[in-house]
Amino acid sequence: MPENSHTTLVLIPAYNAGKYLKELTSRIKALEYPLDILIVNDGSTDNTNEVIKDLDVFSLINDPNQGKGYTLKRGCDWAVKHGYKFVITIDADLQHLPEEIPRFLGNGNKADVIIGTRDIRLEVMPPHRWLTNNLTSLIISVFSGARVRDSQSGYRLLATKALRMVEVKSVKYDYESEILFQVGALGAAIGEVPISTVYEGSHSYINPLVDTGRFIRQIWKRLWL
Repeated sequence: MPENSHTTLVLIPAYNAGKYLKELTSRIKALEYPLDILIVNDGSTDNTNEVIKDLDVFSLINDPNQGKGYTLKRGCDWAVKHGYKFVITIDADLQHLPEEIPRFLGNGNKADVIIGTRDIRLEVMPPHRWLTNNLTSLIISVFSGARVRDSQSGYRLLATKALRMVEVKSVKYDYESEILFQVGALGAAIGEVPISTVYEGSHSYINPLVDTGRFIRQIWKRLWL
């Protein structure tokens, strides 16, 4: 694949996702849009690396495992370095439907960050995710100055011009929150598009206690630093 053949990079953070990657990349390539794909293998212990070798995609490897935030940061830095205009982040486990990528592309010139917003009603979302998501979304909305309804959604479009403006230090799950805090504080536009809500077969690596503590640290920094 030629380097930076298109303006949009689809970034896939992958941890033990070998069983999903062939289908995911195939469905992305089936879209009638010019997209490059970068998979960042976050120190997987399954066959992820072997699967990637058979795919026509860009790839990076973290050794050892570094966590989702570090993985996303590394991928976004790579996109900036290689001159892409947009980055679309999508989970590797098919929880995000690649067929909905055009929704982001159709709004790419309307905001610097576009969040894929799920159905966040309590009867649809698991109770612990509903509570955490609503609290963090409310707080991020206050500090970013933009309405954010699904701050925990990892399905996003990021303009690299916004990524160049921020200096995100977090390397764990609070990375995605810190981006919203920073771009909002700089006056960058944050938008949203509706996406499907899929939980079947997915596994969350979030540690509720530890990662909530990291989020509280983000708030503390903005109040007192």
